[in-house]
Amino acid sequence: MNEKFYVTTAIAYTSKKPHIGNVYEAVLTDAIARYKRLRGFDVFFLTGTDEHGQKIQQEAEKAGITPQAYVDKVAGEIKDIWDMFNISYDKFIRTTDEDHVKCVQKIFKKLYEKGDIYKGSYEGNYCTPCESFWTDTQLKGGCCPDCGRECKKASEEAYFLRLSKYADRLVEYYNSHDEFITPVSRKNEMINNFIKPGLQDLCVSRTSFSWGIPVEFDPGHVVYVWLDALSNYITAIGYDPEGDSTEQFNKLWPADLQVIGKDIVRFHTIYWPIILMGLDLPLPKQVLGHPWLLFGEDKMSKSKGNVIYGDELIKEFGLDVVRHYLLAEMGYFNDGSITYENLIKRTNGDLANTLGNLVSRTGAMIKQYFGGIIPENNGNDDEFAISLKNAVINGIKETADKFDNYLIADADASIFNTLKACNKYIDETTPWVLAKDPEKKQELANVLSNLVESIRICNLLIAPLMPETSEKINAIFGVPSIDFDSACEYKYPCTNNELGEIPILFARIDEKKFFAEFEKKQAELKKAAKKAEKKEEKKEEAPQIIGIEDFAKVDLRVGLIKECVKAENSDKLLVLQIDMGCEVRQVVSGIAKYYTPDELIGKKVVVVSNLKSVKLRGIESNGMILAADTENGVKVLFADENANPGSKVR
Repeated sequence: MNEKFYVTTAIAYTSKKPHIGNVYEAVLTDAIARYKRLRGFDVFFLTGTDEHGQKIQQEAEKAGITPQAYVDKVAGEIKDIWDMFNISYDKFIRTTDEDHVKCVQKIFKKLYEKGDIYKGSYEGNYCTPCESFWTDTQLKGGCCPDCGRECKKASEEAYFLRLSKYADRLVEYYNSHDEFITPVSRKNEMINNFIKPGLQDLCVSRTSFSWGIPVEFDPGHVVYVWLDALSNYITAIGYDPEGDSTEQFNKLWPADLQVIGKDIVRFHTIYWPIILMGLDLPLPKQVLGHPWLLFGEDKMSKSKGNVIYGDELIKEFGLDVVRHYLLAEMGYFNDGSITYENLIKRTNGDLANTLGNLVSRTGAMIKQYFGGIIPENNGNDDEFAISLKNAVINGIKETADKFDNYLIADADASIFNTLKACNKYIDETTPWVLAKDPEKKQELANVLSNLVESIRICNLLIAPLMPETSEKINAIFGVPSIDFDSACEYKYPCTNNELGEIPILFARIDEKKFFAEFEKKQAELKKAAKKAEKKEEKKEEAPQIIGIEDFAKVDLRVGLIKECVKAENSDKLLVLQIDMGCEVRQVVSGIAKYYTPDELIGKKVVVVSNLKSVKLRGIESNGMILAADTENGVKVLFADENANPGSKVR
């Protein structure tokens, strides 16, 4: 039976569509999983989505839809992007999955009955984007120490996890398991910044919002996002706190590797181990906290306008170009950077010149000199062949060593250095010169068969990085399936194969032409956005003088707002259901920028009740509510709370 390897990513938060920096983690983990499968491991690769929390509830309210409908949409987008990037996951978990919900409720109850969770109240600073509470001393300049955004004072009844109870045991585990947190600098951060100053017990339930897993034994409380989200690593494989866990769980747990971003190392190396200790479960063998992918020198942020999306990059450059860039550019310790200039540079250098050119030149010469049949090698190696074979075998060993230690960018560099040695071999042996001398036919055969074999061996470790490209290369030379250890030797299994079609693996990009077209597209997008914005705006007309008889035609009535949601196809419109006394009217109003639905439900307003029915953005509106322009934006004119719905305004 093959050795198991259970690897996970952090589950993606479903507040927004993920940008390329978010996608990096899935691609990194995929490369590791593919490498482990190549080496014969029985791999189980888990990824998925984190779908609860206050931020998601707020985003759903803004969109005018239910939280479940909102996360269904975003989770679908995330899964589509993962599939687009050829992520070879074995399971995609969603924290709204029924089995996950039930298991989290059991976990919460077990920890509560054990005394590790207790009821209290919380007063502190809350960062909604990070779903984190902070004390006054932890804030930096009054803002969240993780993301730098404003925190709001929060006070509510909550349940807490006793982190302090396990602090000494956690430090002891750190000290006896040097490999647990990698890179080691992350471990030092946890000890110095969080454990030594004293662990604050962790809030694990909330009452100020409802979008979460209900605490079964205390209505009104929902499980706070981190206990919910972190538990996915065990709920996904069949853990049962009541002792009826599945065979899959017993086989796979503990995880061999958990891959996460450096910003959530604290949650995975302090909170998560303590939860597991409370459940009497073993800890993951290793947690890898990778650095960030920056845009230029800045962290990607929608507010900064520097976000790049993965699906757009694939359309522009191709899947394996983007995968290669991500894996080559992101180091083990330091943040990586993405720019269009660097993407073009790597495409033209590594991919078109080094790999693509090697494959196309080799294939073209075999077609020209041997009629497309890969020639036999007689084993008579000259100094160039010996040098090539040493470079390839040593290069493969070095690349595998880097993969074993999760140094994926270094592994990428190593395999491309090895490919450069193959190109050097062509320049040294000059096969086009050998082809002119009939007496050197076998020498030419040796050169080309050595090149095919070198490409075949290198392609073994191209596969985890660029799986589609690897498949194309294998198809060109008719590479048979061989186990990894045997495949890393010069055995010439492709001899006498007829070459398949030789596609252009990577086309060179004309940088000037690219940016000219790119700027043109950006200008067109800006023009379209402005046009849409102008279309949305209503032109103010100069007021006209009217007589009393005209005003008397306007029927103003008091209405009670019973329901209110945001229009799905507009950022400005709210759709209101208004009780007019004898009927309920649907009215559409452009006040979404100034009011949330919760601020309006239950309020009494003044309605122009005899206005002709119109459609706004395809939604029927039967009336208009009165509002006024102020320095602080539009303000609705609310009616006296004692006025009855349907009463006439005079």
